[in-house]
Amino acid sequence: MSMWTTDTVAQALLPLVGDRGLLQGSDMASYEQGARYGHGKALCVVRPANVQEVQAVVRWCATHHIALVPQGANTGLVGSSTPDDSATQVVLSTSRLRNVCEVDAANRSVTVDAGITLQELNEKLEPHGLWFPIDLGANPSVGGMVAANTGGTRLIRYGDVRHNLLALQTVLLNPQGELLDMGRALRKDNTGPDLKQLFVGTSGAGAIITRATLEVHRKPQQSATALVVPTSDEAVLQLLQALERDLGDYLSAFEGLSGHAMQAAIDHVPNLRNPFAPEPAPDFAILIELEAASSKAYTGLDLQDTLNLFLQDQFEQTIDNAVIGNGHELWHLRHSISEGARALGKPIAFDVSVPRSRIMDFCRAARAVVAQDFPFLHVVDFGHIADGGVHFNVIWRSDASQAYDPAVVSALRDRIYAMVVQDFAGSFSAEHGVGPHNVAYYRQYTPPPARRLAQGLRQLMDPQQLCGTVDFGDSSAAV
Repeated sequence: MSMWTTDTVAQALLPLVGDRGLLQGSDMASYEQGARYGHGKALCVVRPANVQEVQAVVRWCATHHIALVPQGANTGLVGSSTPDDSATQVVLSTSRLRNVCEVDAANRSVTVDAGITLQELNEKLEPHGLWFPIDLGANPSVGGMVAANTGGTRLIRYGDVRHNLLALQTVLLNPQGELLDMGRALRKDNTGPDLKQLFVGTSGAGAIITRATLEVHRKPQQSATALVVPTSDEAVLQLLQALERDLGDYLSAFEGLSGHAMQAAIDHVPNLRNPFAPEPAPDFAILIELEAASSKAYTGLDLQDTLNLFLQDQFEQTIDNAVIGNGHELWHLRHSISEGARALGKPIAFDVSVPRSRIMDFCRAARAVVAQDFPFLHVVDFGHIADGGVHFNVIWRSDASQAYDPAVVSALRDRIYAMVVQDFAGSFSAEHGVGPHNVAYYRQYTPPPARRLAQGLRQLMDPQQLCGTVDFGDSSAAV
């Protein structure tokens, strides 16, 4: 490694990717800094423009034993797409892999290069009346969504990326630079193991994702929304079960918003109003959305009237108050929570999940831990109640009585993750995957047989450990 400097590596890679495909010095800054966690120093950044250039870069780096860090839009929150501090890793960005976006409207599928973002994909699908309904607070690349197996607010209706992936193209790390196409634009194909799933949710370990074929969906012809206040914590799941029983064909979102979360957004995001005004924001509210792809002209169904009737029947049973309609405004409140939380101070974010039957108990218990043992911290929690996901954000406020202390943050993480996994049979990473930021908890809470199997897969797919993201099988470190 000592023979390779930034300049010598750049000189070797420049003919493979061209002037636009190579970045050095200050031009690398945005590729070295993660969206929330992860900051390092790259040897250089390469941005291949096609699959052949990806293959060439992989082969060169493998030959010279230089580690690669695959990176999409760099919106991940666990540090898996940023280099370490060694300045010995090459960041391979897929941001220029954006030549192919082939829509097959009749098949409801799209084949798309890994560098195209979610927003761009939906813009290309719009003229066909289609969309890829993974609803996120960020704008990731398609390859990054596959690598992280993203979910989002409408998972209860449409599933995560894994459920919508029909085919995948990757450049393998072993054999070095070999192109592998897995699957076709088929919903039924039982001709052997579904190998593409080996690359979903693994943060890019084992291969560089270069193209994906996705199942897409008809855009809803109508939707209905309401922000409701439950009569109690117990009523939350009763309301969800009633919705699934009576309107399950249309339920697309069931999002929980704490009062602190709503107030943070209202106080710090311009032009955002309190939907319950003149009353204050309640302690807890649920954003409900129904969607229908079918035509009102043929079905005679008016979703908003249907939702209103349902809510009427639920008043005083599970619902204490409700704001009905104006879906854009209600979703704007939901999507503004993260921005509002950041404005309060430094977020200590927990992306966790538990069985949804226990989600309200978990939130109550986790809030109690913070209140009792970390009273100078502020909880801003919200989440996907319908799928058991919780964004349990704890804010170290700028005006806190105690100065920010990394040791306290570490102790809080240990407490909350232990509670999630051991007390509530949950996951310490519901949506954001595993990366350097949380890999220690993977090693602590993943059973040794599973780690050994993961290590075997890693050894098979990347025996040289060319990928510099996260080693899922390594059990040598402890929290």
